[in-house]
Amino acid sequence: MAIALGVALLLGVGVYKLSNSRRIQVVGELIQRVATTDKVVALTFDDGPTPGDTEAVLQTLAERKVMATFFLCGASMHDHPAQTKEIVAAGHQVGNHSWSHRRMWFMTPTEVRRELDDTDEMIRDSGYQGRIDFRPPYGKKLLVLPWILRERGTRTITWDVSPEDFSGVEQTPEQLRDIVLDTVRPGSIILLHPMNGRTRTQEATALIIDSLTQEGYRFVTVAELTN
Repeated sequence: MAIALGVALLLGVGVYKLSNSRRIQVVGELIQRVATTDKVVALTFDDGPTPGDTEAVLQTLAERKVMATFFLCGASMHDHPAQTKEIVAAGHQVGNHSWSHRRMWFMTPTEVRRELDDTDEMIRDSGYQGRIDFRPPYGKKLLVLPWILRERGTRTITWDVSPEDFSGVEQTPEQLRDIVLDTVRPGSIILLHPMNGRTRTQEATALIIDSLTQEGYRFVTVAELTN
């Protein structure tokens, strides 16, 4: 009995670690970072679009002539089509971040396909014609989601730089910038959450871009980075 419980515990820990891994998944293509010596990085934003926040981020990017990748939620795009079209019109890459932003650990295949298909439809309705990559909500994935992504030929994009603390600790824009500067390297994929009123992250975005530019980094979309 003790051995069986120990094995079950080890399996449970293994499954949990796999579901949270930013580097591997059971099947399909996952990209966390691109191995390169060139000082190039991809700036990515999750969630939204939300009015006001979207415009603030787009203005920061436009002023600095930086292209980025937005992983958007289908429900938010449905509610805010104008903001989605603004992102597309500005030439940024748009990715799928699911419809509902629910954890996709134990969804049925039908539920997963609906989350992906309905969000892809909203992306295409906005006028976006590029490749659609996927980022799982909270980075969670297990068995069904990766299998369906492979079936669709859709890549999973995670990240290797994520400065935000969602435990309730308040971070200043300068602290967010400094974490990025301490952890970034050539080929990094940087994750930020500037939507839903996160003004500190919006302010940090400008600081991050300016500081990395001074250090000789260039900013590209995920599609450009992986090419």
